[in-house]
Amino acid sequence: MPRVITSGLIQCANPVNDESRPVSEIQSAALEKHLPFIHEAGKQGVQILCLQEIFNGPYFCSSQDKRWYDAAEPVPGPTVAKLQPIAAKYGMVIVVPVYEREMAGVYYNTAAVIDADGSYLGKYRKNHIPHTSGFWEKYFFKPGNLGYPVFSTRYGTIGVYICYDRHFPEGARILGLNGAEIVYNPSATVAGLSQYLWKLEQPAHAVANGYFMGCINRVGTEPPWNIGRFYGSSYFVDPRGQLLACGSEDKDELVVSQLNMDMIEEVRRTWQFFRDRRPDSYDAMVKQLP
Repeated sequence: MPRVITSGLIQCANPVNDESRPVSEIQSAALEKHLPFIHEAGKQGVQILCLQEIFNGPYFCSSQDKRWYDAAEPVPGPTVAKLQPIAAKYGMVIVVPVYEREMAGVYYNTAAVIDADGSYLGKYRKNHIPHTSGFWEKYFFKPGNLGYPVFSTRYGTIGVYICYDRHFPEGARILGLNGAEIVYNPSATVAGLSQYLWKLEQPAHAVANGYFMGCINRVGTEPPWNIGRFYGSSYFVDPRGQLLACGSEDKDELVVSQLNMDMIEEVRRTWQFFRDRRPDSYDAMVKQLP
C-alpha cells in the first residue's frame, strides 16, 4: 500500500488592523479567526497542518514600532498550549509560526511543531532576516540559532523554512540532508517584486532535494501600513516540481492535498543528487566572499 499523508495549509487575512487596540486583543482576534479552519482541517482528516508566518496577528514588520515587541511570547508558551489539545483531539500535527520571546530584548521569528498526540516536538527559528523598505525584520527578529532541524512526527519527518528563507537554497538542501520528507514554508508575501518567484523557487527546492513542500501565504491588505496585497496562492508541490492543490489569491481558506510519500524514493532513484553531491568542492560557499 502506498504511504499517503493528508496535509493542509491555512491562508487568512488578518481580522483586526486597528492600531488603537491592544496588541493582545489583536492577537486574540487572529487566533479566533483561525480556529474554525483548524477544526475543519481536523474534521477533514488532515494529518499535518501548517499555519502562516506569525499567524496570530498582522505582519507588523512594515513598521518599526516597538509596541509590537509585546506580541512576542515564549515557545512553547500560551499559543502552543492552546493548540496542543486540538492537535491531540484530531491526531493532527500542527506547525505553529509565532513571534518568540527568548528573553528580554531577544526575539525570533519562530515555528513550533506539535505532534499528533499534542506533545511539543521543538521549534525552528527563521535564519535569513530581510531588512528593506516595508520589511524591517531585523528591527524585530534576531537571526535563528538552531540550524535546520527536522521533526519526526507520527506521520513523517518534516522541516520548516520561513518566508525569506526560501530565497536561499543552502538551508533547503540541509533540510533534505537532515531527512525532511516535507518542508513547510509559512510566509507573509505581497504582490510585486517577488511574486513571480513564488511558484519558481519552491518547486526548484522540491526537485533539487526530492521532497514535498507546503507553501503558505496570507491574503488581504493590512492598514495602516498598506505595503501591498498579500496574494495567498498557498500550494503544495511534489518532488517532481508539479504543483498540487493551490489556494486562491484573495480568499481565507484551507488548502488540502494528498501527498504520496513513495514518490520520494522513486524520484531520488532517478535523480541521484544526494549521491552525486561534491561537498569536498564547496568550501567557498561557507566563506564570506565580496
